[in-house]
Amino acid sequence: MAMNITHQIGALAGTPIHKESITTTTSEAMATVSVAAVWRTPMPNPRSKFHKPYVVEQKSQPISPCRSPLLSGIRADLSVACRAFAMEEMTLERATEGAEERMYRDGSGKEKKKGVPVYVMMPLDSVTMSNTVNRRKAMNASLQALKSAGVEGIMMDVWWGLVERDAPGVYDWGGYTELLEMAKRHGLKVQTVMSFHQCGGNVGDSCTIPLPKWVVEEIDQDPNLAYTDQWGRRNYEYISLGCDTIPFLKGRTPVQCYSDFMRAFRDNFKNLLGDTVVEIQVGMGPAGELRYPSYPEQNGTWKFPGIGAFQCYDKYMLSSLKAEAEKVGKPEWGSTGPTDAGHYNNWPEDTQFFRKENGGWTSPYGEFFLNWYSQMLLDHGERIVSSAKTIFESTGVKISVKVAGIHWHYGTRSHAPELTAGYYNTRFRDGYIPIAQMLGRHGAIFNFTCIEMRDHEQPQDALCAPEKLVRQVALATQKTQVPLAGENALPRYDEYAHEQISLSASLNIDGNSGDREMCAFTYLRMNPHLFQDDNWRRFVALVKKMNEGKNAERCREQIEREAEHFVYISRPSVQEAAVALMH
Repeated sequence: MAMNITHQIGALAGTPIHKESITTTTSEAMATVSVAAVWRTPMPNPRSKFHKPYVVEQKSQPISPCRSPLLSGIRADLSVACRAFAMEEMTLERATEGAEERMYRDGSGKEKKKGVPVYVMMPLDSVTMSNTVNRRKAMNASLQALKSAGVEGIMMDVWWGLVERDAPGVYDWGGYTELLEMAKRHGLKVQTVMSFHQCGGNVGDSCTIPLPKWVVEEIDQDPNLAYTDQWGRRNYEYISLGCDTIPFLKGRTPVQCYSDFMRAFRDNFKNLLGDTVVEIQVGMGPAGELRYPSYPEQNGTWKFPGIGAFQCYDKYMLSSLKAEAEKVGKPEWGSTGPTDAGHYNNWPEDTQFFRKENGGWTSPYGEFFLNWYSQMLLDHGERIVSSAKTIFESTGVKISVKVAGIHWHYGTRSHAPELTAGYYNTRFRDGYIPIAQMLGRHGAIFNFTCIEMRDHEQPQDALCAPEKLVRQVALATQKTQVPLAGENALPRYDEYAHEQISLSASLNIDGNSGDREMCAFTYLRMNPHLFQDDNWRRFVALVKKMNEGKNAERCREQIEREAEHFVYISRPSVQEAAVALMH
C-alpha cells in the first residue's frame, strides 16, 4: 500500500485520504528530470532592461484584514509537490551552495546576499498533541516542493503548550527534533517561533493548543493572571504582562519560564543553531505578536473594523497604573483606565475618548494613560528580547519580534485600534519609532505584517490604510537602523498581492532607500491551495522575483517566463507516476 503524494499533502488540511493499491514500474520510478539548469540565471536581455509598470486587469475583492479569502471550489492539485519530490538532482545541486548563504544585515554593518529570502510558514499543527510530526509523508513531500521552488526556508511554531505541557521544567521536543532534521535534510533554513501563546481564537487558527496545563491551573486559581477588559472579560491567550515579574508559576515568573524554555531549546538543538535554525522569533503576546489582546475574535467579541478595547483591568495592571499615577502626583488617575473609550465594535467617533474633536486621548489624563499603557508593552518586550539575546548570543541565530499590522481607522486622528493594542501611534505621534529603538538596542529584527495589502482593497469608510502604515514602519526602521522583515497577514495567491509584496519588500521609500531591502519575507502559509497549479506557478514567480532583488538586471517578464518554464519542465518528470498513483 502506498499513499498518493497528492493525497499526502492534501492531508495537511485534513482532506480525506483514500487507500489505494499501487504498482510502480522501474521506468516510472526512474523518471526524473534535472531542472537545475532552469534556475541558472541567464545573461541579461538588453531588450528587457526597461519595462512598463505592472498593469493589473483583475484585482481581488476587498477583504477584512482578519478574514481569510473564501477558497471554495478549488481542489488542490498536489501533483506539483509530487513532481518536485522527484527532483533529487536539483536538491543536491542547491545543497552545495552553502558558501553563498544569505546573511541578514545586522547592526555591525554586515551585508547579505542581494535579494529578499523567502520563507514559508508551516501549518500550525505541524506537530501533534502527542508530540509527533503530523502527516509525516505529506510534510516531507511538501518540503521537497518548497526547496525545489527556490524557497530559503520555513517558519514553524514551537508551542510552549506542547513542549512543557505536563510539568514545569520538563520539556518534550520529540516532534520538533524530527521536523528540524527533516528541514535540514532538504537544505531548508528554519525560523523558529517561541510560541508562548495559546493557539485558537485568532484569525487563521486551525487548531487549538492551550497554554501548559500547570499554567492554566494557576490562572484558574487567580483569574487576574489573565488579561482583563473593563467589563471583567478575561482573555486566556497569553499571560498578562502585568505579572511578568511575579513568581506565581511554581516559584518562577513568566519571564523566567520563557527564558528557561528558550535556554532548553538552545541546549537541545545547539548542533542546528546558526546552520539550520537561523532565526528565533520570540512570542510576546496573542498570535505571537508584541501587543495586547485588544481585538479577540473568539466568541464573536470583536469584529472588523471595531476599535477594540483596553486590556488593563486585572489587579496587577491596575496596581501598576496606580503606582504610576502617584508617581506623577495625580493619584486620582490611577483608579481605572478610560471609561469612555467605547466597546470592541465601536468606531472612533462613537466614543468620547477617541473622537477627533476634544477627544479624551488628547487630554492630560489621556496622554498620561496612553504613555503608561504603551510603555508597559515596551518594557515587556524589552525584558524578553534582552533575555533572548543573552541566551542565543554567539550561536549564529538572529532574534526577531513580530508587530501587528493594525491598519483600520489609520486615517483618523486618534488611530484608536492601534492605541488599544498598545501602539501609541496617532496623527501627531509616531508610535513605531519607540518599538524600533527598543529592538535596535538588542540587535533584533522588526517583523511586520500586512505587506500584501493595498489601501483601496480595504473598506474606505473605516479609513484603512495598510500601505501608509507599512511605509511608516519602514521609515521608522530606516531611521533607527533596524532590519525590517515582512509577512502577509492573509493567505493570498493572486499576482496583484504578490506584486504588492515585492514592492513592499523593496523598501523604495521616497526613492532614497538605496540598496536597502527587507531582510526576509515569510509567506503565509503552506497548505494544499498553495500547491494548486495556478497558485504554485504564481508563487514560484514571486520567489524568483524576491530572490532577484530590487536592482535586478532582468525584467519582470523574463523572471516570470523562467518560472513558467520551471513549472512546465518539471511536469513530465512525474506525470506518468502521478497518474498511476491516482488509480
